Amino acid sequence: MKRIILLTMLCFFQWIEAQKSVFQEDKKPIADSLSVYQFGYKKLIVPSVFIGYGILSLTSDDLKQLNKSTQYEISEHKPDHIKLDNYTQFVPAVLVYGLNFSGIKGKHNLKDRSIILGTSLLISSAVVLPTKHLVKEERPDGSNNLSFPSGHTAFAFATAQFMFREYQEDHFWLSLIGYPFALFTGVYRTLNDKHWVGDVVAGAGIGILSTEAAYWLFPKISKIFFKANSQNTAFVYPFYQSKTIGLGMSFNF
Repeated sequence: MKRIILLTMLCFFQWIEAQKSVFQEDKKPIADSLSVYQFGYKKLIVPSVFIGYGILSLTSDDLKQLNKSTQYEISEHKPDHIKLDNYTQFVPAVLVYGLNFSGIKGKHNLKDRSIILGTSLLISSAVVLPTKHLVKEERPDGSNNLSFPSGHTAFAFATAQFMFREYQEDHFWLSLIGYPFALFTGVYRTLNDKHWVGDVVAGAGIGILSTEAAYWLFPKISKIFFKANSQNTAFVYPFYQSKTIGLGMSFNF
């Protein structure tokens, strides 16, 4: 348990420093207003390291042993299994809409941020679901062979990165609020015996990268599907069905 707490704190503080670096780079004067959507290699570093670690955890004997020893330590403490991680994965996205509704505006309007969020979650799903069936890694609790990578963690970090990107310029510290919820989700996927550490780390990387890709793709997607000055609308809403919580999207063309 101590190992998980220390690892989580270390990752969190390193992530804040990485985001500060990206934020400072983005604050440089720019001539092109669309540069916020342009590719930047520095934004790939953290998610690439996370995804790389997750992939190595499938083949490296040392990382496999770390997965097993961590899970053994968890089983010794027998933490209560809770279902909050089913909900916390979407909290950052809900916060963005709530803050905008309360008057604390983010980077994009309702339609545009809904397109970006929807694209991010779609990319995450398109990567996570096929990978689970290709890798076929058994979960720690033995319930199935769909452990790698963690979909909950991918969604959690996708929405946390979405919150960061929306508020990083005008409300930097506010933009970081989503990450504790993402970390909570990832940690409890391991504490609930649903994922190995490597699954969670890879899921975090996929989620972050999915949101970055969504911002890069936004100008093209917006241009293709939404004409300027049109009455098209987009709306994101939470749903609960068959004991599953999620986010739904509605577009009016």
